[in-house]
Amino acid sequence: MTQIHATAVVDARAQLDAGVEIGPYAVIGPHVRIGAGTRVGPHCVIEGRTTIGRDNRIFQFASLGAIPQDKKYAGEPTELVIGDRNTIREFCTFNLGTAQDAGVTRLGDDNWIMAYVHIAHDCQLGNQITMANNATLAGHVVVGDWVTVGGLTGVLQRMRLGDHAMIGFGSHVNKDVPPFMVVDGHPLAVRGVNLVGLKRRGFSVGRQAAVREMHKLLYRQGRTLDEARAAIAALAADDAEVAADVALMDRFLGSAAYGIAR
Repeated sequence: MTQIHATAVVDARAQLDAGVEIGPYAVIGPHVRIGAGTRVGPHCVIEGRTTIGRDNRIFQFASLGAIPQDKKYAGEPTELVIGDRNTIREFCTFNLGTAQDAGVTRLGDDNWIMAYVHIAHDCQLGNQITMANNATLAGHVVVGDWVTVGGLTGVLQRMRLGDHAMIGFGSHVNKDVPPFMVVDGHPLAVRGVNLVGLKRRGFSVGRQAAVREMHKLLYRQGRTLDEARAAIAALAADDAEVAADVALMDRFLGSAAYGIAR
C-alpha cells in the first residue's frame, strides 16, 4: 500500500502508484506521477510536470521538477522524466525542460546520482550512469550509458559525454568526450581508455583491443579528425565483433558540433 507520512503535503491530483512511500514534510505537486515502489525521503520537493518510474530511492532534501534556471523560461508546460531504479541522494536538483529544446529533461534507469548533483534543463541522461558529489550539468547536456562523472566536475552547455566515458574529479568539460575515453583536468585532457570500466562490463579482449586502437588513431598518430574517423571505420571490416563499438564511435565523432576533447 502507498504510505504517506502525516506531515507530508501531497496534492490530491498527484498520481501515486501502489507501494510508493512519501516521507515526513515532503511536498508533492499536482502534476507529479510516481511509479510503484519508489521511496521519497523527508523534506523532498517534487513539483512541475514530473514523472518518476518504479523503485527509485530519493533521499532527503532533493528538489525535482522546479522551473529551469533560464531567464527565457515563460511558464511553458515542460517536463522532467525519471526512469526506474535510480538512486538520487541528498540535495540533488533536477529542473524541467524548456521550450527552446525538446521540453523534457530526462534521466534513464539504474543511475547512481550522489549528493548535491545538479541536472539543468533539457539534459538527456541514459542508463547506468554514476555522478559523484557536486557534479553539475549545464543545460542541454547529453550523457550516454555507463558514464562516470567525478565529483566537483562542471559540464558546459550542450556538451556530450559518450558511452563508457569517465570524467575525473574536478574537471572542466568544455568539449565533447568521445565514448570509452578517460578525461580530466582544466583544461580538459584525454588520459587514456576506460579499460577498468570495460572489463567490469564484460568487454572481450578483442573489443578492448579495438577501443585501444581507436584511442591510438584519435590521439597518438597526429591524424586530423576526418582521417581518424576513416581509419576507425576500417576496424569493423577486420572484426565483426567490434562493429557496434566502431559504429558508436563513428556516430559520435560525426555529430560533434562543438569539437571533441583532444
